Amino acid sequence: MKIAVFLPNWVGDAVMATPAVRALRRHFAPVRMIGMVKPYVAGVLEGSPWFDAQVPLDTRGPWSRRWPAVALALRRQRVDLAVLFPNSFRSALVAKLGGCRRIVGYARGGRSWLLTDGLRPVLAPDGGFLPSPVIDAYNLLAEHVGCPHPGFRMELFTTSADERAADEVWERARLDRHYEVVCLNPGAAYGSAKHWSTESFAHLAQLLADRRGSGVLVLCGPGERDLARDITSLANRPGIHSLADVPLSLGLTKACVRRADLLVTTDSGPRHFAAAFGRPLVTLFGPTHIPWTETYYQGAVHLQKEVACGPCQLRTCPLDHRCMRLLEPGEVFTAATDLLARFFQRKAA
Repeated sequence: MKIAVFLPNWVGDAVMATPAVRALRRHFAPVRMIGMVKPYVAGVLEGSPWFDAQVPLDTRGPWSRRWPAVALALRRQRVDLAVLFPNSFRSALVAKLGGCRRIVGYARGGRSWLLTDGLRPVLAPDGGFLPSPVIDAYNLLAEHVGCPHPGFRMELFTTSADERAADEVWERARLDRHYEVVCLNPGAAYGSAKHWSTESFAHLAQLLADRRGSGVLVLCGPGERDLARDITSLANRPGIHSLADVPLSLGLTKACVRRADLLVTTDSGPRHFAAAFGRPLVTLFGPTHIPWTETYYQGAVHLQKEVACGPCQLRTCPLDHRCMRLLEPGEVFTAATDLLARFFQRKAA
């Protein structure tokens, strides 16, 4: 049997799909499982034991990665089952033109006619989409094709190359001198509305370094190097460092989060790395509905201010960004301190 799994198009969503992906692999073993993945997401699941092959699927780059060529390659594979985690029309079209015998996904975006099994999304009484956990929606796809309930334990892996890269970061920054290391993730690829100010992150880093003696590592993506540099420069403490000047990869970010004692992050993809590795997690929410990305992880704290204009789901704030501006570094520090005490007390018990 051959299964094509069309993976989500966002980093965080790919992590939230891991319980369902793991369930598919276990339920259909032995099976040849092919991961259909956007190139920029591929690093999220690198090192996992679930896929026999990964096929890049992109709208740019070499022709072999674009959907007509990918559909043709799928047709040669004679795929028995395609499971579509993205709700895009294109993913269903590729599966259909790729000759997949059974195509399972959510019936939305005008693609119902391309599916053999169209599941209905959760709708509000007014007909709009009801904010509900994406992890539940992914698990329902796996259950629909016969898997037992996948549970909510997200899971990621690192490679030896990832760990060597993290070793170099730890050695260069001398992070082993600190009894704890806190990673800060200021990125917000979704849009500036999710961004917590550079000054706030710098102040939080100072509180962690001065009051707890923490080593602090500021994470970043390729387009966020200057942001990470600005935070460390404003914080101006010897124990505060960033990834701004090292070769970056999702694998390195995973390895850094895996060995950290805490992650404080905006509502962005790497947030879910902490839960997947069982690390304490404080997430700063602004314009987004928390239920969309709820994962039921017990080691997490969500911070969000109630404001009259939110949560608005907008990428850019048209007003004064009050939902994030009202989050004070002091209250984030207190939440982090309380979480660390509870988390490691529970681990010791």
